[in-house]
Amino acid sequence: MNPRIALAAIAVAVVAVGAGAYVSYWQKATGPFARQVAPKAIPELRFVDEAGRAHTLADFRGKVVLLNVWATWCEPCREEMPALDRLQARLGGERFQVLTLSVDLQGAPIARKFYSEVGIRALPIYIDPTAKAAFVLGAPGLPATLLVDRQGREVGRHLGAVKWDAPEVMERLQRAMAAE
Repeated sequence: MNPRIALAAIAVAVVAVGAGAYVSYWQKATGPFARQVAPKAIPELRFVDEAGRAHTLADFRGKVVLLNVWATWCEPCREEMPALDRLQARLGGERFQVLTLSVDLQGAPIARKFYSEVGIRALPIYIDPTAKAAFVLGAPGLPATLLVDRQGREVGRHLGAVKWDAPEVMERLQRAMAAE
């Protein structure tokens, strides 16, 4: 890898983790999606699954989606991934999907290794091969999580790690599913 690209990637990683940690600190008191926002369009986001098949968020229309942008090098991301897996196992189905989107430059192999090490079973692997998802979505750090309604519009955003399978968080997500 070109040393300049590697240095730039490291700089972006450090800034993303720092911003994510800062925002996570002050958001803990309010919880995820505590502030109601008007539904807004999400920029087109292209990604691939573990097999390399192309996807967009439009593929998930009709479901409430919890879109989590993460990376294996992001410690808060690593910490929350088991809770996201449990959330998908409990609520995932026809009406709800946890979509974890890795921005790791190493692609599916590194995500697959992480899933295996941590015991992630319910979450499919999705990769942003450009590693630009956080920038496209206007997220200043990782992890960044968007709540997407059935029409594909952003209705909530949270920066930082969350215990996604906590009863109060699951109740909030179930209310979002019932509201549609």
